[in-house]
Amino acid sequence: MISHRTSFWNKAALVATLALLAASGCHKKQAAPPPSAMAPESTTPPPTASITADPLAIDLGQSVVLNWRTTNATSVSIDGIGEVPVNGTQTVSPSSSTNFHLVAKNDGGTTEANVRVTVRVPEVPAAPADNGGGSDAEFHSHVADIFFGYDSYDLSPQADTSISAAASYLNAHPDIKILIGGYCDDRGSAEYNITLGENRANAAKTALTAAGVSCDRIRVVSYGKEKQFCTEENESCWQQNRRDQFSIDR
Repeated sequence: MISHRTSFWNKAALVATLALLAASGCHKKQAAPPPSAMAPESTTPPPTASITADPLAIDLGQSVVLNWRTTNATSVSIDGIGEVPVNGTQTVSPSSSTNFHLVAKNDGGTTEANVRVTVRVPEVPAAPADNGGGSDAEFHSHVADIFFGYDSYDLSPQADTSISAAASYLNAHPDIKILIGGYCDDRGSAEYNITLGENRANAAKTALTAAGVSCDRIRVVSYGKEKQFCTEENESCWQQNRRDQFSIDR
């Protein structure tokens, strides 16, 4: 009898233990915590950007004024130029047709802008050697005007290229004599610009002589600022007036 009672109480204890464990397990189960809040997205708006060129088409040796404007940008770069201010202008003299690609950046993103400048490069076919003089059209197709920087009579790389082509043509046509006219824009005194125009003409004469053209075939004259090719008051116009013009001296 005692044995049966012991067995009964053992079974009762086992049932009670299992019930306690089940109840304990239910109390430990809790609702999953809400997911953590997502990191807030950047509120910085992406930059805006624009770029223009004046003029959009030039002859080889001329200059172009780039003008760009951005908003909200922290860094701005232009291919071929590098890092630039967020707003600005810059004068460039591309040697071939060029797409100026601007990239503006900030924490909110990147914005791009483009402007294409067309450079007209005269074709210079090989001229057969002869002793005769060419026509004016043929002459100017081989002997192109050259252009200078502000207050300068130094030859640019583009001017050196034009001088080299001109010397090849003139050496193949030894009877042609030329007149080099030096011109300036309208800034500065007349006296100063007469001297500057003469220096520009003589710079071209010196370069042609160094390339084999006899100096007694070359005559120079300075027109200073008296004969303007363009009369607008802007950099693009002034650049056209800072030139050496070549013509056949008859």
